[in-house]
Amino acid sequence: MPLIALRVRWKFRRFRILVVGRANAGKTTLIQKVCNTTEKPEIFDGEGNKIDADVVKSSVDRGEHDINNELAFRSNPRFVFHDSCGFEAGGEDEFKNMKEFVSERASTRKLNERIHAIWYCIPMNEYHRAITVAEEKFFSECNTDNVPVIAVFTKFDALSAVALGELRTTPGLTRKDIFERTPERVEEIFANANIWGRLCETRHPPKNYVCLTKMNIDKTDCGPLLECTTSALGDEALQMLLISTQQTNLELCITYAVKKAALAYIKRASQGSMQVSKDQCILMQKEIAKWFPHTGVSKMIFPSTNHLENVAGEFQWCQ
Repeated sequence: MPLIALRVRWKFRRFRILVVGRANAGKTTLIQKVCNTTEKPEIFDGEGNKIDADVVKSSVDRGEHDINNELAFRSNPRFVFHDSCGFEAGGEDEFKNMKEFVSERASTRKLNERIHAIWYCIPMNEYHRAITVAEEKFFSECNTDNVPVIAVFTKFDALSAVALGELRTTPGLTRKDIFERTPERVEEIFANANIWGRLCETRHPPKNYVCLTKMNIDKTDCGPLLECTTSALGDEALQMLLISTQQTNLELCITYAVKKAALAYIKRASQGSMQVSKDQCILMQKEIAKWFPHTGVSKMIFPSTNHLENVAGEFQWCQ
């Protein structure tokens, strides 16, 4: 693995996300999709000790929960999730604990405990009440500092049912017309609800948003959410950390390899002699390779066999 990527992994090791949202907002399904599993997450306390899931469930049933607990999946243990612990239900103590958690984990010097992103899940099957007191409170009072917040509109398919119902009552439309116009009507319903606009007007608005559909289908992944989060991170080291952690979206690796590596060298070449030297070509390939941490290089072709052996040796890595 390239030196920069190794340094990032050494500093952070895991990509840590706080997941916020009311009950039944689709949070568990979301993190399962991100980690490509249907299993329930394992739960650990702040010291890394595994906690019995039944004990946690009984605590949650009593209204008790610890935001410091870590959720992780065996399929990809380098993703670590924290649950927002129920402040959405209106508990002042829970909201205070959540604010303290964000404030501390956003800037802690213990780099491996720092949170890197926040996903705020808002279910669209309740789009008429998408922004409740909880959302207003969070985005008005919770300063997440440099940690980007992504508004995740889950269960977006529910708007399709609403759109279909409206179009079916529209005179003169054939069945084909109804299905062709449904996507456009969905966008109109979402725009008219002004959910994103209201969030943007808050004191601490989210960085961006993503709409997720078909999350109940096995082959569906969270590519749009991973892409949105990567873009929102800004810092290249953190972008590389997220890309090296996720294992479900090769397209994301390709996009950033082109954007951050290939295009930079093409731009330099266009400003010069329009030729890329052998050494520049080698460096460009190394830069591109940084964005594919789960791929081992078996062969590289260069004019010099000896040079090939030296460079190929640097490129032998696997997760």
